[in-house]
Amino acid sequence: MKTNPIKQISLDDAIKFQFKLVDDIQSVFQGHELLEAGDYGVSLEFGRPKTTAKVEKVLAKFFNVEEAALVRGAGTGAMRLALTSILKTNDTLLVHDAPVYPTTQNIIDMMGLNITKVNFNDYTNLKTINYNNINAILIQHSRQKPDDSYDMSEVISLIKSKSNLPIITDENYTVMKVPKIGVQIGADVSVFSMFKLLGPEGIGCVVGKKDIIDKIRRINYSGGSQVQGPEAMDALRSLVYTPVSLAIQAMQVDEIVERLNKGEIRGIKKAYIANAQSRVVLVEFNEPIAEKVLRNSEEIGAVPYPVGSESRYEIGAMFYRVSGTFIKNNPEMKQYVIRINPMRAGADTVIRILKEAIKKSIS
Repeated sequence: MKTNPIKQISLDDAIKFQFKLVDDIQSVFQGHELLEAGDYGVSLEFGRPKTTAKVEKVLAKFFNVEEAALVRGAGTGAMRLALTSILKTNDTLLVHDAPVYPTTQNIIDMMGLNITKVNFNDYTNLKTINYNNINAILIQHSRQKPDDSYDMSEVISLIKSKSNLPIITDENYTVMKVPKIGVQIGADVSVFSMFKLLGPEGIGCVVGKKDIIDKIRRINYSGGSQVQGPEAMDALRSLVYTPVSLAIQAMQVDEIVERLNKGEIRGIKKAYIANAQSRVVLVEFNEPIAEKVLRNSEEIGAVPYPVGSESRYEIGAMFYRVSGTFIKNNPEMKQYVIRINPMRAGADTVIRILKEAIKKSIS
C-alpha cells in the first residue's frame, strides 16, 4: 500500500493562523460584542442575524474571499447549497475517478446530475478532456483513495487554463490543516463543516465568490434556515482553538507512525500516514486481525466510532475501520488495516492501547 498524505501546516504556522483569526475578529467586532451571545431572527438590514453576518465577514476576511455564508446541515448542507446554486437537473459534474463521498453522492442523485469521472492523478486527462460537455467541477481536497497523489492547486490551475467552469472544493478535514484551501488557489467556492472544526452541531460554511453566495442566501431566505447569532458566535469562538489543536494532533500522527515502523509493536507490517478522510494513522497487520483489534481496543478504552470525525466531543484516541471509500476501492483492507485518529490523545496512549489490543487478538 502506498499513501500520499497532504502536507499539513506546522505548529508555528498554526499559531499564526490562530493569531490572524483573532486579529480579524477584533477588526470586525466591537469589544463589548465579543462578550455577548449574539442575536436571533431575520434582521431587516441583513436578512439574517446581525451577529451571524459579522461572523461571516470575519470568515471572508480570514480566507481572503468575497463572501462567506454559514448554513444549516453541516458540510453536507454546505455542499448541497453550493451544488444547487450552480447546477440544475441533468447538468454534468466532473469529479475524480474514485468513490464519491457517500453524502455527496446522495446529493448528486437527488439533483439528477450526470457525472463524468477523470483521474485527477494523471494531469494529461485534465488537459485533453472536452470541457464543453461539463457544467462544473468538484474536487475533494482530502484523499478518496489510498494512492491519490494529485496536488489540488495543480488540478485547479490546469482546469482554469482550459475552461472558465465553476470549481467547488470539498474542504472537510483540510481547513485549518493546510496552508491554503481551494478558494485561496483559484476555486470559485469551498465548502466545509464547522462541526469538524470544534463548532456546534449542524453548522456548515460556504466561502468564495459573491454571486454564488448571493444565490445561496436567496435559497436560504426563510427564518428557519438561518444560523442564529449564538450558534455563529459559538462556531467562531471554537474555530480559534482549532488550528493549534489540529497541529498537535498531526504531530502525534507523525510520532505514532515513526514508532510503529521502528518495530515498537510486533504483528504490524507497516504504518502509514494518510488522509482518509481526516489525517490519520493506517495500521497494516501481518495477519487478518483488524476486526478483532477493533473490538479489543474498544474494551481497553479506544473510541470505536466518530461523532463528527474531529468534533468537539472527540477527545479520546479513535480506533475504527478504514473509510468506506478506501474499502470500496480495496475490500481486502477491511481485514488487514485499521484507522487511528489520536484526537486529543498523545502517542503513548495510542501505542499502549494498540499493543494491548493486538496481544488480546492473537492470544
